[in-house]
Amino acid sequence: MGTTLTTRPERTSTHRPRHERDAPARHWNWLAGATGWLWLVVVVVPIYWIVITSFKTQSNYYAMNPLAPPTEPTLANYRMVIESDFVLYFVNSLIVTVGAVIPAVGVSFMAAYAIVRGSSSGRFIRSVNSLFLMGLAIPLQATVIPIYLIIIRLHLYDTLLAMILPSIAFAIPLSVLVLSNFIRDVPRELFESMRMDGATEWGTLWRLAFPLSRPAVVTVTIYNALTIWNNFLLPLILTQSPDKRTLPLALWSFQGQYSINVPAVLASVVLTTLPILTLYVVGRRQLLSGLMAGFSK
Repeated sequence: MGTTLTTRPERTSTHRPRHERDAPARHWNWLAGATGWLWLVVVVVPIYWIVITSFKTQSNYYAMNPLAPPTEPTLANYRMVIESDFVLYFVNSLIVTVGAVIPAVGVSFMAAYAIVRGSSSGRFIRSVNSLFLMGLAIPLQATVIPIYLIIIRLHLYDTLLAMILPSIAFAIPLSVLVLSNFIRDVPRELFESMRMDGATEWGTLWRLAFPLSRPAVVTVTIYNALTIWNNFLLPLILTQSPDKRTLPLALWSFQGQYSINVPAVLASVVLTTLPILTLYVVGRRQLLSGLMAGFSK
C-alpha cells in the first residue's frame, strides 16, 4: 500500500491574521540613531565637565583628568562667586526680565485679540499686524546704534529701564504671532454668545479669550523670559556701572577677573544658568507644544 504525502500549503499574505497584515513594517534607521546618540554625547559631555569642574579646587583641576569627578568636592568656588555681588546681578536680571515680560505679554495679548476679533470699524488695528510681523525680520544687532541714540536722548543710559524698553519692543512681534493663532482657534460662536449676554469687549477679552488662550500666554511668557534673561548685547551697550550689570554681562566680567581660576569661572556659569534652566525644565512641555501649535497654521 502506497503512502500519500500531503504538504501543508504555505500561508500567503491573504491568509495572515489581520493584525499582522495591517501592522506597518519596521525599518530601523541606524544612521539616525547613531547620529542622535552622537549629538547627545556632544551636548552632555561639556555640561558634565562644567558641573564637576565647578566643585574642584584650582590645584586639583590642573593635577587630575579633566573628565574625572573631584576626589574632594568643595563649595569654595560657589562661595567666592556669591560673595562677588552675585545677588545684585541676579536681582538686576530679575527686574529686567519681569519688567519686560509682563508688559510685552499684556500688550501682545490685547493686540492679538484686536487683530483677530476686531470689528469692521477696527480695520486700522488689524492692519498693524503686518507691522508687527516686520519686527520678526529685523535682528537686534541691526538696531543697536539707533537704540543707543534713542536711549541717550531720553537720558536713560546706564539704567535698568534702558534694557527693559528695547526688550519689550523685540518681544512683541513673536508674541503677537503666537497669541493671534491661538485666539483665531476660539470658536466665533462663543464670542457671539458673550456679546448677546451683554458682555463688553473688555469683559470678553479677559473672561473668554484669556482663559482659553492661557497655554499660549504661558508659552510666550517662558520664551520671552528665556530670551531676555540670556540677553548680553543690550546690557553691554546700554550700561556702564558695575551695579547695573545683569548676570550674562557679570559672567563676562567675572571671567576676565578670574581668568586663571577656571573652577570659579565655571561655578559662576552654573549659577547663572541654573535659574533659567529650572524655568525651562518646569515649562518645557508647555513651551514646545505652544510653539508647535502656534507655527502649525
